Amino acid sequence: MGSCFSIANESTPKKTRETAKEVDSESHRCNRIREVRKEEEWIHKQALAAAVLFQRQVRNGHGMASFDRSASLRCSIGSKDQPLPRSCSTRTRSLNDSLLQPHQFINQGIKVEDLQSKHFVLVHGGGFGAWCWYKTIALLEEAGYEVTAIELTGSGIHSFDTHTVTSLSQYAKPLTDLLENLTPEEKVILVGHDFGGVCISYAMEKHSSKVHKAVFVGAAMLRNGQTALDIFSEKIGMGSNELMERAKVFHHANGNDRPPTAITFDKHLLKDLLFNRSPAKDVALASVSMRPIPFAPVMEKLSLTEDNYGSVRRYYIETTEDNAIPLAIQESMVNNSPHVEVFRLRGADHAPFFSKPIALHKVLVEISRNQRTKIACSYRCREP
Repeated sequence: MGSCFSIANESTPKKTRETAKEVDSESHRCNRIREVRKEEEWIHKQALAAAVLFQRQVRNGHGMASFDRSASLRCSIGSKDQPLPRSCSTRTRSLNDSLLQPHQFINQGIKVEDLQSKHFVLVHGGGFGAWCWYKTIALLEEAGYEVTAIELTGSGIHSFDTHTVTSLSQYAKPLTDLLENLTPEEKVILVGHDFGGVCISYAMEKHSSKVHKAVFVGAAMLRNGQTALDIFSEKIGMGSNELMERAKVFHHANGNDRPPTAITFDKHLLKDLLFNRSPAKDVALASVSMRPIPFAPVMEKLSLTEDNYGSVRRYYIETTEDNAIPLAIQESMVNNSPHVEVFRLRGADHAPFFSKPIALHKVLVEISRNQRTKIACSYRCREP
C-alpha cells in the first residue's frame, strides 16, 4: 500500500506543477493584454481630446491654416499631484502590434534635447487631413518632440475648394510656407503619407536646406519626371491593382467633357482599400472626414535634382498589408531610389497611424535619433 502511494506521489506533483505553470502563463498573458488595452485606450482618449480641442479652437476663430502642435492634454513634469503618465514609447508591446525588436534600435541612449532636429512636420495623404495623425501627434509630443501637422490646400478643415486646385505648388503651399518661415538655423523632419510623399519631395527640392530628414510612410516616392498617377496605376506582377481601380471615382466639376477635377473612393470599398487592419472607430472617423483629392497635382510631373532633393537623408516605412500601395510597388519605388534606409511595419495597412500607431511611433523616434551622415545604399531592416 505504501509503495502504491509512493509511486502516485512521484508522478502526480510533476503533472500538477506543469498544469500550474500553464495556468500561470495564461494568466500572465491575459493580464498583459488587459494592461496593454487599457493603455491603448488611454492613448486614444488623449489624442481624441486633442482633436476635439483643436476643432473648438478653429470654430472660435483662432485660425485654420495649419495644425501647429496639437492641443493634446499635457501634464507638468515632476508634479506630485498629477504624475506624468508612462511614456508609450516604452510600454509593454501588444501581442498584436508587431514592430522592430529592441536590439534593432541602435540609438536608444540619445536624448531628445540633444537631437539636431526634434521638430516633426506631418503631411497627410490624398483625401486625408491633419486629423489622421491624432495618435502620432499625442505620442510624439508625450516623448518630448515638437509636432506640426499640415493641412494641404483643400484638405481637412482647409476652406479652399478642392476642385479649384490646379497645381502641385498650390496644393503643397501650406507646407512650403511653413518651411519658408522657419528660422535660418532651424531644420525639420518631414513625414509624408500616401500622396503626401509627393508633397514632401516637392518641398525637399524647393527647401532642402530646411529639411533634416524625410520619411515616406506607405507613400509615393517618385523619381524625376514621374507623376503620382504613374505609381498608383503601376502594374503588380502580371495584373493591376484591381481594388484601387474599382474604388476610384472621378469628379468633373468643369463638365464631363473636361478633365477630372478631383478623385474620391467608393465608400463601400474604403475599408478594404485603405483601412483593412484599422480599428472600426478610426474607419468611422475617416469615412466622415475624408475629402476629394485634387486631380491636377496627381497628374503633374515632379522635377527633382540630386543637389536638392538628393541631398536630404531619406527613409521609407513599408506597410505590409497595404491594399492602396501594395508592398510590391513600395519595394519597386525603394529599389529605384538610391540611398534610402528602409523600415518595415508588419501588419500595417495603408493607414499605419491607425492600424499600428505604436510601431510607427517607435520607428519615427528611431529615425530621429539616427546619427549616420550618409547611407551608402538601400537596405532593408530585419523584420520582427
